[in-house]
Amino acid sequence: MMKILRGGKLGIRPRFSNIIVVDHLPQVPQENLISWRALFARFTIKLVLLRKMVFGCLLILQPIKLLVIASLSIIHLRKLSLRREKLMDISWISLISSPSTCLMRLRSLWRVPDEWAPPETKPYTPTENLHQWLTDAKARDQFVIRASQDTEVLWNDARQMKPDPVYKRTFWTESFVQWSPLGTYLATVHRQGAAVWGGASTFNRIQRYAHPMVKFIDFSPGENYLVTYSSHEPSNPRDTHRVAINIFDVRTGKVRRDFKGSADDFAVGGTGGLTGVNWPIFKWAGGKDDKYFARIGKNVVSVYETETFSLIDKKSIKVENVMDFSWSPTNPILALFVPEFGNQPAKVSLYQIPSKVEIRQKNLFSVSDCKMYWQSNGDYLAVKVDRYTKTKKSKYTGFELFRIKERDIPIEVLELENKNDKIIAFAWEPKGHRFAVIHGDNPRPDVSFYSMKTAHHTSRVSKLTTVKGKQANALYWSPGGRYIILAGLKGFNGQLEFYNVDELETMATTEHFMCTDIEWDPTGRYVATAVTSVHEMENGFNIWSFNGKLLYRIPKDHFFQFIWRPRPPSLLTPEKEEEIAKNLKKYSKKYEAEDQDVSMLLSEQDREKRRLLKEEWSSWVTKWKKYHEEEKLEREKLRDGEVSDEEEEYEAKEVEIEEVVGVEEEIVSFDFE
Repeated sequence: MMKILRGGKLGIRPRFSNIIVVDHLPQVPQENLISWRALFARFTIKLVLLRKMVFGCLLILQPIKLLVIASLSIIHLRKLSLRREKLMDISWISLISSPSTCLMRLRSLWRVPDEWAPPETKPYTPTENLHQWLTDAKARDQFVIRASQDTEVLWNDARQMKPDPVYKRTFWTESFVQWSPLGTYLATVHRQGAAVWGGASTFNRIQRYAHPMVKFIDFSPGENYLVTYSSHEPSNPRDTHRVAINIFDVRTGKVRRDFKGSADDFAVGGTGGLTGVNWPIFKWAGGKDDKYFARIGKNVVSVYETETFSLIDKKSIKVENVMDFSWSPTNPILALFVPEFGNQPAKVSLYQIPSKVEIRQKNLFSVSDCKMYWQSNGDYLAVKVDRYTKTKKSKYTGFELFRIKERDIPIEVLELENKNDKIIAFAWEPKGHRFAVIHGDNPRPDVSFYSMKTAHHTSRVSKLTTVKGKQANALYWSPGGRYIILAGLKGFNGQLEFYNVDELETMATTEHFMCTDIEWDPTGRYVATAVTSVHEMENGFNIWSFNGKLLYRIPKDHFFQFIWRPRPPSLLTPEKEEEIAKNLKKYSKKYEAEDQDVSMLLSEQDREKRRLLKEEWSSWVTKWKKYHEEEKLEREKLRDGEVSDEEEEYEAKEVEIEEVVGVEEEIVSFDFE
């Protein structure tokens, strides 16, 4: 066959990849061969619609009943593969029952030996367990830090009051590092692209993702996909930056979908780059399934599904002037915000995906700005609404609270006692029903705590308490709820107040001077505060207990990052967790005994350290006494034969010596009147 294709009459380059073979053709007489060839040509071109593909050979080989279709003008290999698959998927039954395949596949079939031989058995080599760190006997957590050119992964060994090194590498990343959402991988960023690493202790490279000059990365919640972003300056200064986004399969490293265009195409709300490109551009629906992701465009919200990486129902959700959107953390529910436009009021809408049905809507009037906050379980949605007063000269803030899991999604309106108070910070309690708000215009604002359900009002928001005059401008809840840090960053220079919301009392008030970052560990037992290279001085991090006790302090010059390693969700059922919480004293006896043993060991280590220091001091004293004895004769010579070194045996004599340095005479005249 290849000899026929190489013939000068056909003029075809014999490439296995651009040749398709149709088998089992009927026996055609020689006089009808030309008609059959024309018929197949028209049929193939009509079905495949290949614009740039020229069928240079439609050759029927009579002895073996084959139709050979060869392409002459293949420019792009990827387009070739798509066209070839289209052609091979053609249903030839409408003409004849003839299967089609690629010559590349036939070539592999021709090479199959006639006699079967058992395959070679390769020994199984187990891969490294990427979740080995979760089996730590001390139930410790890991964290990664970047300082200068070094990147380190360490255990938080709070009992030993110090970090325990796991892995260290210089020039591990060229930009930043990032844990995957479940803590399985550590991602690094390079000029050539991104890479993920993992393992028990060595952190081997698992996969790499080619994307030149990548700037940002983002994992899907279930760690199945990795989104990378890069932007490039245009050749014409009048043009906007060119943006390239790739979505990779984390395990295989293959690109599942790519998006390219100008920065205007990816600007928030399609505003033509006025507000810039906010990262992440694509937001993932909650849950481990990673079924849906979406991005906002001009008057549309495009929702994609990951089975085919195409738009759901092949069309976007059309919403005029849509400005922002947010996914529920646990359910495929999309919250959209549309600002006021003309006589149309602003609104917040909830859409069910994939049906795209609007399940709830709330119209809002005189709106200046709007921000949405989901509770971690997706039970509640808080919408902070900044409104104009009737005179349009000032603003005030209120909250629209959606109860997502209740029937018909009821909405409550919450306004502060002083509507003119500025809202500085808002935060939901993780896995809980409470939230905190920092509000006020004073240098020391107030902090109020609210609950979406209480013993007396299970379906009504109520205020728990307000603490007055706090040096705070940020809120950091413990991942397990109950505890919160009222933090004063930036202008407050690192003021920290550890607060127990169950008891409504302050546990500790302290300070980490010039603190820039605060992060709870995944278990809620420890807190890390850090001063990064934003400040030239005091760089490093501190580790605190949940109640505000400083455990240890690590200074680091040129400190860039501190990130706790996330943990996957617990495998225990809520009922089992509740049972453990009720019987916590029974379980805690074991760990209290271990803590006591560690405390005794630390005390013994301290005693041993003091003993060694004492022995070192005694050795030093003994050594210098020996030198003193060896130099005794020299000292006698210096004292003109006096033997004793004791000062009491000497007679003190006071001798005065006068010496004339110089004499000067000067005539002074006196006038007497």
